[in-house]
This record gives sequence, C-alpha cells and structure tokens, in this order.
Amino acid sequence: MLLLSNKLKRWHETLPLHWLLAVLVAINGFVLLRPGIMAVYAMHPSSGWNGWLNADSVSVFLDSFGLLEIPRLMLGAGLQLMALGLIFKARIAWTVSLLLLACTCTFFLWRPEGRFELLIYTVVLIVMLLAYWRRFDRSSLAAGSLFTVFSITFLLVYAVFGALYLGGDFRPHITDTMTALYFSIVSMSTVGYGDITPQTDVARMFTASIIILGITVFATSISAIAGPIIGGNVQRLVKGKLSRPMRKNHIIIAGATPLAQSVYTTLHERGHAVTVIVRPDTTHPYPDQADILVGDPSDTAVLQQAGASQALYVLALRDDDPENAFIILAAKEVCGEQTRTVALANTATHLKKIKQVGPDIVFSLQSLGAEILSRTVAGEPIDNDMITKLLFQNGTGPADPF
Repeated sequence: MLLLSNKLKRWHETLPLHWLLAVLVAINGFVLLRPGIMAVYAMHPSSGWNGWLNADSVSVFLDSFGLLEIPRLMLGAGLQLMALGLIFKARIAWTVSLLLLACTCTFFLWRPEGRFELLIYTVVLIVMLLAYWRRFDRSSLAAGSLFTVFSITFLLVYAVFGALYLGGDFRPHITDTMTALYFSIVSMSTVGYGDITPQTDVARMFTASIIILGITVFATSISAIAGPIIGGNVQRLVKGKLSRPMRKNHIIIAGATPLAQSVYTTLHERGHAVTVIVRPDTTHPYPDQADILVGDPSDTAVLQQAGASQALYVLALRDDDPENAFIILAAKEVCGEQTRTVALANTATHLKKIKQVGPDIVFSLQSLGAEILSRTVAGEPIDNDMITKLLFQNGTGPADPF
C-alpha cells in the first residue's frame, strides 16, 4: 500500500490536476465526435471532404443520420478546444467547458438510448470542475483566442451546413460549399449584399439566426481577446500611478529583514493595516497584495506618503542601527501625537546611541538573548518583568503591543 501511495503521489506531481481535468474533458469530446466522424467516413471512405460536402451529401447525411448530429459534433469539437484552455488554467475555458458539458447532459437526456454511462461520466466531470474551480483563475489572451476560434468555427459550421441543407429555399439556390460559405460570412457580418435571398419562412428565420448569432459571437469574441489586454494595462496603470490607498490608523514597517517580514505576517493575520517601506535597492518576499512603498524610510517625504501622521506605530526594523536611528528622527518630524516609534537595536554597542534619538520603544533581541542564556546557565529565575525590561529597554514596555 505504501508503494502504491508513493506511485500515486509521484503521478499527481507529474500530472497536475488541471491537466487531468483537461484530459477527461478531451475524452468526453472525442466520445461525442467519434460517431459522426465514422458516419462521414462510411458515406465516402475515399473521396475526402470535397466528395461529400455539397448540398446532396449534406441532405443525405442529415436525413439518414439525424439533424441532431450537428450539435453533437460541435459539442465534441468545442470540448476538445476547451481542453486546451484548461491546460492553461483559463477561467473562460472552465466556464465554457461547464456550459458545453451541461448541453451534453441535455443531449444525452434527450436521446438516452445506450448513453447512460456517458451521462454519468459527464455529470461526474461537471462536479469535478466545480469542486476545483479555484485551479482555473487565469485570464489570458490565449484563452480568449481559443474561445474566439471555437465560437466563430461553431457559427460557421452551423451556417454552412444549414445553407446547404436549405439551399433550395434561396434564390439563387445554394448548391455548393463555396456559395454556402460566402452566404454565411456575408450574413454573419451583417453586410447583406442581397445577391442571395431567402424565399421561405424557414430560410428567413435561419438567416435571421445567423445574423443574431454573428453579432453576439463577434462582440463576445472581441471582449474575450481585448479584455485581458486592456484589463492588464489598466491594472498596471492603477497599481503603478493612480493607486493611493487610504492610510489611517495603520502600522508602518521600515525594512525587509526576517524580523520585519515575520512582524508583517503576524500583524496581517491579526487584521491590522500595515504599510511597508523598502529601499529601491532591496529585494523582499512580501506578498503582491501588500501595501508596499518603495523609497528611503529616513526621508520625511516618504514617511508622509506612507501616512506616518495618521499611523499608530512606526517600526524601524532594518538591519543597520544608524539607519534605524535616522528613521526614528525623521518619524518624529512628521508623526502625530498618537504615533509611537519603535527602533530595533541589532547590536548592544549601539543601544545607548539609539536611545538618544528618543524612540518610544527600543527593541533589543541581542540583549534579551544574552541575558536569558546567562540566567539559564547560572540557574537564576526568569520572570516577565525582566523579559519586558530587557526586550524593550525603556523599562516600561508598550502599553498596548499592537
């Protein structure tokens, strides 16, 4: 059992879940496509596409095999195409896949003979896609292009097959593939030259459906392609130039040291608003959604931009003690009366000098560690008052530590 578990774990790592779902969707599409492909090949095994794609062959195919075979073929082709989008974790591919699978279930319920297993398979696949919807969170140009290709292809096939099937209801008659394709494109684009006109109510309704679907498909396709491009540019513009978050009653952290990162994580988990100031030449692992201000934290203008006058705390947590002292001096110029300043003393030799700039709290891990270790070795007691006095070095500690 352990060996089997390890094999399954390695298999899951090599084949991510979104790939597995994409393969299952592609299998569903192949099941839908196979009968139609086999039927076409059986009608003209050696003549190829040009041998059967004409008005007579389409009529024979639809009359003998059923008009419902066209939606089935398009559902299968659409699922195959959406499987590619699922590989890219595209949200639009996930949405369209659910829609196509729901249509597939409707198709199987409408024609249930011998398809109960496929219906169960499709329902299980829908449940899996819904359960793992968080995996598909990307909006990309590739996904929008896939959706566009599928939509336009679906509409073209519908229009060409319908025009060939109803060819006798038009004047002049539509009897070949090129004429049907020409009429389909002209109708989809709503140009309407008037050289081919419907003569019966069925043909008129069919033409109207092409026009309506053409407008819808083109509008949706343009938004699917242009949306990620425009959205990404607007997001970068807003994030880079226009974003000015309201900073009030928050905590400012200056630095990107491991201690600063740990403090940020703890405060964020407790629901505090935190603004981080990092120098331009500093790399940091803060999350993308963090309120990060790039600049010199010892510059009063940068502190004003960070909202220091409305902050509850300014924490100078850099690994350079003189820098922490300069940050405290700058903060005292711009901070309000309610703002408290905290400075980190990285070395014991700089402790007195940092105290001279007058921070409300001096934070010294080195002194605390040395004293605790010494008392432990000497067998002396360790109490909270001693820890507080050594940790905050001003003898009182914070009245309300965050």
